[in-house]
Amino acid sequence: MNRIEKDKEIEELVAKLASTDNFYLTDISELTVEHTNDLRRNCFKEGIQLQVVKNTLLKKAFERSEKNFDELYDTLKGSTSIMFCETGNAPAKLIVKFRKKHPKPVLKAAYVEESVYLGDDQLKMLESLKSKNELIAEVIALLQSPAKNVVSQLSSGGQKLTGVLKTLSERES
Repeated sequence: MNRIEKDKEIEELVAKLASTDNFYLTDISELTVEHTNDLRRNCFKEGIQLQVVKNTLLKKAFERSEKNFDELYDTLKGSTSIMFCETGNAPAKLIVKFRKKHPKPVLKAAYVEESVYLGDDQLKMLESLKSKNELIAEVIALLQSPAKNVVSQLSSGGQKLTGVLKTLSERES
């Protein structure tokens, strides 16, 4: 790879890093071609972009980026793949599911919504993170709950009142 190709790759990585708030650094080395292809298919189904990168090029992309990735430099050893995603917990869920049958990928680090998670032991916690849309849905559900209770109380009160009036009208007859 010549210097022009390297610069082009670095600039593409810088653009991807700028346009996403979530990515995972993983090690998928030692997976067979068949298992790697299976992982790529699973990533595609989940909307995750998997890309094998050279550590030196990724480090240069980190340095050129406007975001602070200093904590991730130490993880750039050995084979590195990067998973870009929209939802912060999607790669963690995919990795946990995939590792039920295969020993890898191993999580090196994750960058989720400006927070850095280092090491494979963070996988369970990352898996339990809620996405922005899930949090918004929970807040809306919480806000709707009191209103639903009021409406149900009012409607049940009306039914009781109707029942009482009907009973009273039947007695007078």
